[in-house]
Parts: sequence; structure tokens; C-alpha cells
Amino acid sequence: MAKTAKMRLVELMTLKEDIDSVIEFLGKKGNFQFQQQLELNKSAENPDARILEKLKTVRSFLGLPDITSSDLMNWNRPTDYDRILCQKFIYIVEQLQKKQLTCSDALKRSQDAYNEAKSFANLKVSYSELEHLSFLSMRIGKIDPAVFEDLADSVGGRAVIIALGDDKSHILAATSKRGRFALDTELKNHGFVNMEIPSDFKGVPDEVLEGLKKQTEECKIAFEKLEEERHNLAKTQADFLKKFLCQFSIGSQIKLLKNSLEATDLVYRLTGWIPEKDCHEMMTELDRISEGRIAIRLFEPKEVPSVRSGVEKVPVKLHHGKFISSFERMIFSYGSPAYGGVDPTPFVAMFFTLLFGIMFGDAGQGLVFFIAGILLSKKIVKIEGWNKFGPVFMAIGFSSMVMGFLTGEVFATEGILKPASLFVTSLFGEPHYPILEMKFWESKNPIVIIFGIFGFTMAIGFVINSVGLIINIVNKISQRKWGSALFGKTGLSGMFWFWYVVVFALRLAFTSYSATPFDWLFIGITLFLSAFGEPFERFFDGEEPFENGIGSAIIGGFVELIEVISTYLSNSISFVRVGAFALAHAVLGFIIETMCAICPAFAAKIIILILGNTIVIVLEGMIVAIQVIRLQYYEFFSKFFSETGKEFVPFVFEYK
Repeated sequence: MAKTAKMRLVELMTLKEDIDSVIEFLGKKGNFQFQQQLELNKSAENPDARILEKLKTVRSFLGLPDITSSDLMNWNRPTDYDRILCQKFIYIVEQLQKKQLTCSDALKRSQDAYNEAKSFANLKVSYSELEHLSFLSMRIGKIDPAVFEDLADSVGGRAVIIALGDDKSHILAATSKRGRFALDTELKNHGFVNMEIPSDFKGVPDEVLEGLKKQTEECKIAFEKLEEERHNLAKTQADFLKKFLCQFSIGSQIKLLKNSLEATDLVYRLTGWIPEKDCHEMMTELDRISEGRIAIRLFEPKEVPSVRSGVEKVPVKLHHGKFISSFERMIFSYGSPAYGGVDPTPFVAMFFTLLFGIMFGDAGQGLVFFIAGILLSKKIVKIEGWNKFGPVFMAIGFSSMVMGFLTGEVFATEGILKPASLFVTSLFGEPHYPILEMKFWESKNPIVIIFGIFGFTMAIGFVINSVGLIINIVNKISQRKWGSALFGKTGLSGMFWFWYVVVFALRLAFTSYSATPFDWLFIGITLFLSAFGEPFERFFDGEEPFENGIGSAIIGGFVELIEVISTYLSNSISFVRVGAFALAHAVLGFIIETMCAICPAFAAKIIILILGNTIVIVLEGMIVAIQVIRLQYYEFFSKFFSETGKEFVPFVFEYK
């Protein structure tokens, strides 16, 4: 049986000048787990982190897509030259952003003033009443004609200056309410003399409207030019920004980690776990990166005092191909296997695929899952967190297709696979369709079909339970826990009792066998050692057999006796649900097919077929998946997950 990956503890002593290169290598390799949880000092000086925050603001302003953690692997930490280029790039974008904000504010003020002035253009009221406008503020007075142009240049786009006479000696100045103080200052600096407004002066002059309109249009043009400049900058500098984001994300994480390491003025110390098979390659690369200026020490787990004393657990890493590894999360969501124990992932992959296919037998619906798995695996369809499960969808889709071929169902319809079924069955005798009959309500012997399916699924349950027991025994032996391996309900005695009772019951039910004293003796001894096995376990493991007294051990044994019998009985009967779901799936297919048959309109048949299959794929697919996971957790995992390990979580650069 495959076991968890062997690990080694490595101690690295590296010089200050090499620490950045070493951390960068470890973070990009993603195969080094620090021995102790580091307390990251986020308050320490980190210039790269400040630059990274500015780059994130720049990315948001330019409207460019964000990077991902996988993008970091293509770049290195920033150099001093990269920092200079990045600062220049940030400065250019920030200046553009400031211009755009200023222009946007000016455009809004101009539009507000123009809209309000236009609203009152045809309202003939006194000038004094216009002073109460929300946005517009006007001044009328005298000025030296020689300074008219200079005044207009000084106020710029903040106000409109209108000459009321040909000699430009009388002017009207209009601005927003927010800009009236600045306008008054400029008017005073240019010798403006306010005039008493005639009582018959009414309305908003057309010149003011035209001036405000022109000012608004000029602001729009200026804003559009800046917006175009922003789009061009985003288009031409997207790759540079992506590069800078990756580089400074790496740089900031290196600095953050470096501030948290054990260090003197010249040397840094790093200790962590790595897989044994990668030791030589990683140590050789670290030696090359540091040009031989690094001290490396390797330890086996049994040489680490904290591991020997039980204070520290060796992290567990599983090594599989792409298909098996897609089932790993199912293991670690329940718990991590113990270090040095049997790796249960291949069994989980096999049992999950088999059980799902039995309960969800339809070639067409299985094909949907299979295609979905291909799309997720190839990342043609990207769903956050689900692409890694593409092989799982492909596996359950294939098993459902195989079961569907046996039962003759394609999208809840019959007949499509009839020629293929007749051909296959003709190779082994009389041709018939379907290969495996599931519609017990149409059969002459429905009881045979029902009990045949239930018997088959319970047989699968027997295999799964047995594999779980064997894994537990192997794990206990590898851990030198001989008492736990031999005694108890999941030890050798419990397994022999379970096997013997199952074989004994089958012989009584299907043969003319009669029970003998040996049968009852063997069953009694193995059941006793399973239920009252704790004192024997403690004795063989070098502990006090009756720690809480003989009376307590006897009472605990009787309680455990009930537990052993009820647990094995429930663990076996639980697999009846697999057959029940298989039959329920056949019934659902029959309902969809019947509804299509009684519906006269062809279009309605298609709609019923599509909706019916969609409901089955989504809802029943979820229910079946939950049931399979439940069977794995409570019937399979419970046999050997008496203690859990610590998952291997290596240090790797991440973009957040």
C-alpha cells in the first residue's frame, strides 16, 4: 500500500546578503513548510509593500484586470532599477489621475452653473434675486480695459468674464458659488469696481449663457482627452503593470517574512519540513543560489526531540498524479492521515467513482458530467475553486456512463442502446436488453432484482469496510502500537470477527451448512477480544492494563460489546442506500419517460425531457454526491482515522 511521503527537517543558516534569494527560491518552489508558525510583523518597515499598495491603486484607476497567485511564479523580486522604473510609472499615472480629478471637478462645476443659468434664462426677475441661486454667482462692475485679457487669463476655467461694452470697461463675471471667493480676489487684484445694479436689470444675459456653455464644452473636451490618455496608458502599460504587481508582491512578502525570522546581524536561521525525495534537488539549488555560503543540516523525524516527545507532528504530504490528487481535498476535509501511515486517497478515488456510478446510472447524464470535467480540467470554463475537481467530474461521469450502458438508459429514455446491448449479450449467450434490469416493476421476479441489487451493494460495503480495517491495522503496526493492531473493534480481532460472521451467515443462508461448536467458539473469542480488548491493548503497548480498575474495564467492555455489534451491523446495512438510490434513479427516469409518452406535442416532449434531465442532474447529482461522501466518512474513514496528522502546508507566494 502507498504511504504518506517521507519528510525531513532541514535547518538553513544563510548570510544576510543571501536571505532574499533563499526566501524567493523557497516561496516559488512551494515545497518548504516552516517548523513553527511564524508571527509576521506587519508593522515593520516594508517599502515594497507601500509601493505595492500604490500599484494596486494604479491598477484600479487604469481599469486593468487583477493578477492571480499563479502569475507570481513567472517573475522575480524587484531590483533597484525596477524600483526606479516603477516609481516613475506610478508618478506618471498619479499626475494623470490628479489632472483627471481636477478636470472632472471643473466640468461638474461648469455643468451645474450652466444648467442653473439656463433654467433662469427666461425668468425675468431682478438681479438681486439671482444672487440666491444655488450654483451661480455673478458680479457686474468697471475695470481698466487694458487688464481685461489678463483678468480672463487669470481666472481661466474657473469663471466667465463677459464684456458689457465695446471698450471692455464694463464687465460681468460669473462663476460657481464655490469659486466666488477666488473670483472676488482676482477682481480686486485687477482693480475691479463693483457697480450698483439698476433696479430694472433682469434675467440672465445671453452672453453669460454662451460663456458658460462654451466653458462646459471645453471642460468636456479636456476630460475626454484625459480619458483617452488613460485608456492608451492602460493599453500600452498593462504588461509593465502586471510585472510590477508580481515583483513587488514577491518583494513585500520576502520582507515581511524576513522580519519574522531568527537572525543576528549577519546570519538568518530557517527551519522547516520538506519531502525526502526533493531534498537533494532543493539543497543543490540552495547551494548554487548562495554560491556555497549556506549551511544545511538535515534530520529524520525520529531525530527531532519535539517529534519524539509527541509535542510536534510531522506534516503529511501525499504524492499522486493529477487524477488521484483531485480527491485529496476529500481526505483533508475530514482530517489528515497520520505520518507514515497508509495513504487512503487511491481507495477514496476508486470507491467514490464506483458508488456514484451505481447510484447515478445514465449514459447521457453521465456524459454531461464527463464533458463538464473536461471543460474544468482544460480551464475552458473557469469556476473559482472548482477547476481542480475536473478529473473527479470526469471519473463519476465515466462510471455513470458505464452503469447507464448496463441499464440501457440515455437521458431517461430507453431503446437507444438496445443494438449495443444485444450485441454484447450475444457474445456470452442469449442476447437480451437491457444488460442489467433495473425496472423491477416490469419484471416477473421483482423481489429477485431488488434483493440482488441490495446484496451487491452490501457486498461492496463489505469490501470497503474491510479495506478500512486493513489500513488501520497496517497503520498501527507501522506505529509499533501492537495492542491497537491486535485488539479492539478495528484491530485484527474485530476484523476476524466481522469476516467470520459474514461468511458464517452466508453459509447458513445459501447452503445446507449447520453451525458447529468451533464457529461459536471462534465468534465468541474474537468478539470478546474486540469488546474487552482495551486492557490487552494497554498491556501490549506497555501501559497499565487496568488504569481505572477491573470493574471499570468490565463495564466498559459490555458497553463496547453493544458498540461492536451495532457498529458493524449499521456499517453494513448503510450500503443498502446505494441500491436504494440506484432504484430511485431508475424510477425517476421512468417518470420522465412516461410523461414524454403521454404528452402529444413534440415540442412539449422536448421541454419535459430537458427540464426533467436538468433537475435529475443537478438535484439528484448533489444528493448522490453527499451520500457517497457520507459513506466514505462514516463507514470507511471511521475505521482508521482514530488519530489525525498535520497537513503539509508549504510556504508559497500568494497574491491577495
